[in-house]
Parts: sequence; structure tokens; C-alpha cells
Amino acid sequence: MATRRENHREDVAGRANVEDTPELLAYYDELERLETGALWTVANKIEPWQPKSSSVPVVWRYEDLRAHVLRSVELVSPEKAGRRVIYLNNPGRREHAAAVGWLYSGLQVMHPGEVASAHAHSASALRFIMEGEGAYTIVDGHKMTLGANDFVLTPNGTWHEHGVAGDGTPCIWQDGLDIPLVNALEANFYVVHPELQQSVGYPVDDMTQTWGNPGLRPAGGEWSKGYSPLLKYEWAPTYEALLRYAKATDGSPYDGVLMNYVNPVTGGPVMQTIGASMQMLRAGESTRAHRHTGSFIYQVAKGRGHSIIDGKRFDWKERDIFCVPSWAWHEHVNGSASGDACLFTFNDLPVMHALGLYREEAFGDNGGRQPLVS
Repeated sequence: MATRRENHREDVAGRANVEDTPELLAYYDELERLETGALWTVANKIEPWQPKSSSVPVVWRYEDLRAHVLRSVELVSPEKAGRRVIYLNNPGRREHAAAVGWLYSGLQVMHPGEVASAHAHSASALRFIMEGEGAYTIVDGHKMTLGANDFVLTPNGTWHEHGVAGDGTPCIWQDGLDIPLVNALEANFYVVHPELQQSVGYPVDDMTQTWGNPGLRPAGGEWSKGYSPLLKYEWAPTYEALLRYAKATDGSPYDGVLMNYVNPVTGGPVMQTIGASMQMLRAGESTRAHRHTGSFIYQVAKGRGHSIIDGKRFDWKERDIFCVPSWAWHEHVNGSASGDACLFTFNDLPVMHALGLYREEAFGDNGGRQPLVS
């Protein structure tokens, strides 16, 4: 039932109580010919009482996708395709090729000896390695070797390329980008490197060796770019940090043991438009439900469990990917009685915070647990 305030708004700004008389319909036609319109016909749509995402919760199961991702190797080459990627398409965001909100995600595959051409674009990007050995990324001449569950940045405007060493194995990773956001802002550029490949100008993994030492910063180390100089965040020290932190905290009631990937220079997010984190749910842990502005894409780095998103249960296991739309109630459960579960996520929270749009709310009923809906 509508509240008095809602009824008042419908009376004043909605269309439900405005009778479509012939005179008024003709008036709307006249406005349309002038590329204008009457606000009261769209007010409730463009200024909702609260966020209503067109995205829907989805879980993309790796066991369903893997064979199709690998089959693309037989069908197209990285040279012809540019990037051999199967992208994740949210049913509510198909027009934008978005996985959720204004975020893009896809699964890229490369075989040993393959190299994708170097390129740059306005969108910020990341990779999270799912399987295989020998993968590497080169960003502005810095080469980084990559293993399973490693997280690497390819920030906007940087030259970057990917490949797999000749003695490696087929590699699959998740690509995450803010392409839909940059396109919505009508600010996207894309360019291929004039020499197709870039030269490696530094020792391999130099940025990790320089900036990846906890609690230490290189003397005289200067960095003024808007993204993190620590271009690669390795899985082993990340997981070790979660285990150490778990000994010192009860964790968040909504996210378990949660740690953000940060820019070691500023302590802020890794890139200006994309944030990332890793969280651990201890054996048998169930979080309470909350919701917030900002869209999230999760990848299961370890373990299995399920999440309840807007009252619906989504089961997941290692390498599955799922999304939580903005302002959707969500809670997570690790059903294992013996092992922990780890969830990598990337999100658009830096945009929410920078624009002053972040808002969060706890689910107040039933001890913070959502009732399941059919």
C-alpha cells in the first residue's frame, strides 16, 4: 500500500492521477516534436524513492562455462579476435554488455606461446587468474608473471598486453573492466600499440619487488599516478594476511574477515573507478544481511558455500562468479564445517565514495537474516 507521502508525489509528480485527455495527449506530441517532454510523465522513473537496479543476481558456474571458453581457442585466434573472451551478460543489462550495473566481466583464454597485441583504452581493467601456468601481463614495460588467484591491474591509459609462456599450460582468467561506465560517460578511447607489442623495460616483477613489501616504502620512491604502483597482488601473501587477521578479529558481521586491496602510496583503492577486496568466511560462518549502493562481482577463490541475494539462494564453489546488484540485500554462508571459503570481489565503490553516493543499510528483521522467497 502506498504511503501518504508516495500518494502526494504521485498526485504532484506522477502520471497515475493525470487524466490523458485528448488535449493533454496532443500537448505531449507537441513537446516530443520539440525534443522535450513533461517531467510528471517520467518523474517516478528517473527519480525513484530508492535505487532500483535493472541488474539481477546471477551466478555463472565455471563448470558450465569452461568447455565453451576453451572451445573458442579452436574457433578464433587472439590475433583475429583481438581478445579471445567470453563475456558475462546480465539479463537486465544486455544492452550494455554488463555483468552488473556499470561493470563488465569476461573469461579470457590463451594457450602457451600465444600473445595478444598491446593496446590501451580509457577503461580501467583488472585480471584475476583462474587456472593455468605461465601467464604474464606487461603494463607500460613492466612484466608480471601470474599464477592462480593472482590479481593484476591494467589501469586506464596504460599500454598492456597478455600472453602465456611457451612452456606453460592453457590459462583462463577473469577480466574486469568499467567499460559500461566509461561508455555511459561517452569518454572511451581504444588504441592498438603501433608496434603491436611493447618492450619490457624493467626487471620481471619489479613493481612487486619495489612496492609489495608490507609496511615498507622504497626510499625516494615517487608515484603520482591515480592508480596503484603495485600492479600485481599475489594470492599467497593475500591468503596469509587473511589468516593472520582472522586471529585478531571477529570480522565484520556482514562480510566476515574482509581486507581491501589498496594503493600502497595512498592507502586508497587500487584504481580510481574500481575497488577490490578479498574476504574469508571461516568454517560454518554465516553473515548477516545488508545492502549498499555500488555493484559487486564476486569470484570464488577458495571453498564453497552460498549467498542469499534479495531473498534467493545462489550456491557457489571455487571459480564460480556471481554478482550483487546495487542496493540488493545480501548475505553469505560457508556451509563447510572444516574449511574456510574466500571470495574475491571487484566493485565500483571508488565512484560511489568520490561522488558522495555511498549508502549502507543493515537488514533489521530475523536477526539480520533474509527470508527465502520462491
